[in-house]
Amino acid sequence: MYEFFFNLVFKRMDPEDAHHLAVRWIRVAARVPVLRTFAAAALAPRYRELRTEALGLRMHGPFGLAAGFDKNAIAIDGMSMLGFDHVEIGTVTAQPQPGNPRKRLFRLIPDRALINRMGFNNEGSAAVAARLAARRAVFRTVVGVNIGKTKVVPEAEAVADYVTSTERLAAHADYLVVNVSSPNTPGLRNLQATESLRPLLAAVREAADRTVTARRVPLLVKIAPDLADEDVDAVADLAVELGLDGIIATNTTIARDGLGLKSDPELVEETGGLSGAPVKERSLAVLRRLYGRVGDRITLVGVGGVENAEDAWQRILAGATLVQGYSAFIYEGPFYARAIHKGLAARLATSPYATLAEAVGADTRDTRKAATA
Repeated sequence: MYEFFFNLVFKRMDPEDAHHLAVRWIRVAARVPVLRTFAAAALAPRYRELRTEALGLRMHGPFGLAAGFDKNAIAIDGMSMLGFDHVEIGTVTAQPQPGNPRKRLFRLIPDRALINRMGFNNEGSAAVAARLAARRAVFRTVVGVNIGKTKVVPEAEAVADYVTSTERLAAHADYLVVNVSSPNTPGLRNLQATESLRPLLAAVREAADRTVTARRVPLLVKIAPDLADEDVDAVADLAVELGLDGIIATNTTIARDGLGLKSDPELVEETGGLSGAPVKERSLAVLRRLYGRVGDRITLVGVGGVENAEDAWQRILAGATLVQGYSAFIYEGPFYARAIHKGLAARLATSPYATLAEAVGADTRDTRKAATA
């Protein structure tokens, strides 16, 4: 049904216009009490066996919405209504900014992928903080806040820029994410180098602790799939050293070669970050490497090419306590989260693991045992 609707309506629209239309419909549905009740019953059934504890937080399940879909915190209840166990808003920058010129979002339909060069278009951390402060939650959900660097701010002043957003948003975040891995803000990925990342993360941690004294706000960093393996190891070691709460693996990729892309070559060559099915293999490899490095010392979040329950299950077995999706939601529609939850519950039931927590990292642990046997 959704595939028919997608081909009839959304496919004929500019992808960004289609996104805004879909968000409006989701928001409207979430505001109508009877409609949202029926929608949640159909789309967000709860499975007790999938209940998850991560980052000191309790969630209905492990599957959440990745950053990028709801940049300005306007659709949190709507996405919870659709079954996402946590919603990560943003990326939010200290200053409001329009992002890059349109056209800046492209569908690679044969590849079930997207290319975006949005450029952190958002209303700025002051406006988003005010919206979160005024929010009266309809559904109980965990809200993550993803923060990034304002484009016009020089790289040398990036730390202060992130600290400003932290001071404004930390009180309203169940967890914070430092995004240093988008390819669409010049110089941003340079901050993934440990000599730049260490002072940035330390400053954000200090700002969060200073701003919110009644609790510890979990802090994560989101990294790119394009990092070399030794750089992935370096970030993992730094996260443990600094007492970070987690790592999100991974953001979009700038790679095009070797991904077997079938879409129009001119479309494939568009500048921006590629997300969706083609990044699945590398994102999973980065996740496995991270878990092999940090084990259970910090929480790992798997994102990138998660199209179905099997993909989510593979992320959990590789070491992810939490899993996120976004691009596949565009192609799968409103039953996306429901299908993943149902499939995860079925896989857990037929697995040798009593709980989802037992399954986290099982494949990686088994591989290590086999290698040392």
